[in-house]
Amino acid sequence: MPEKTVTTARSNSKTVLVAGGAGYIGSYTCKALAAAGYMPLTYDNLSTGHRWAVKWGPLEVGEIADRRRLDEVIGRWRPNSVMHFAACISVAESVENPSLYYRNNVAATLNLLEAVRSHNIGRFVFSSSAAVYGIPGQTPIPEDHRLEPVNPYGWSKFMVERILADFNRAHGLASVSLRYFNAAGADPDGCIGEDHDPENHLIPIVLEAVIGRRKSVSIYGTDYDTADGTCVRDYIHVADLAEAHVLALRYLLKNTGCSAVNVGAGRGWSVRQVIETAEKVTGSRIHVVEGARRPGDPPVLVASAHQARKLLGWKPSQSGLENILQTAYNWHRLKGQRPGTQPAGDASHRTGDGK
Repeated sequence: MPEKTVTTARSNSKTVLVAGGAGYIGSYTCKALAAAGYMPLTYDNLSTGHRWAVKWGPLEVGEIADRRRLDEVIGRWRPNSVMHFAACISVAESVENPSLYYRNNVAATLNLLEAVRSHNIGRFVFSSSAAVYGIPGQTPIPEDHRLEPVNPYGWSKFMVERILADFNRAHGLASVSLRYFNAAGADPDGCIGEDHDPENHLIPIVLEAVIGRRKSVSIYGTDYDTADGTCVRDYIHVADLAEAHVLALRYLLKNTGCSAVNVGAGRGWSVRQVIETAEKVTGSRIHVVEGARRPGDPPVLVASAHQARKLLGWKPSQSGLENILQTAYNWHRLKGQRPGTQPAGDASHRTGDGK
């Protein structure tokens, strides 16, 4: 039996449902949406997001797997578009617990998409990942590169992209999937920055070592086929990433297809280079512990952002590594003094695309 369509009042063209809007990238994107004249409506279960990060619009607490709650919230606020950030994000955890990633990142997202369809919402911006490429055969990586993930996290993002393409063909849902490279940095105004528990991203872990919140930084793998033997990643400032979401939404106001674009700076930095640059920016020495490779980590991930420039008119302006580290350092030095934030404890470095 076909799914029943929910009858809703006329949508509000300025209201954007932001699933996962209390997280790192989601909350910064809410700030960018508000500055662009939209009203971001955060929908978050607060399992990893924070109430204090919801500053630019209302918060509705709920699970994307809870269809009844989604229908209630969407029916009340009548959003015109959806941005979806809510996901589990650790590569290492996905290898250890794949069912969590397929249940949360795929099955729950399908539930959200069914609610979107039922309420006749026509635009969807998806937080995807460079992990869909797996181990790339060329660098920088173009969007038409083969998609062959090497970990469950990457496969979960791949599957949602596939579902979005099918929803576009079957139901006319217009979407843009933004394939993030490594989001990093913090708001220069000090409003928003990374606050994960446990922390699993390299740059905040490095800075926590500088500040004294952890004893050392672990490098997982020093024998990769790279210039210094450590993994190379493309780091994109969260402000540039948030701008890409706003531009993707504007693109969908005029286009009805299904697109996927890379969002990266187009330059790679190795783990050692990040540590050395952090030492330069902060004037501190960082104790490093070298370890073995972890399963699921590709040696090099660097973006070609040609499609983002062509389709969205996007160009990063704040993604120099020193600027990323300086803004992140300013945030982490004061993080424990902000209401609702807590200094991080000692933990190991795990990579992922934080939302």
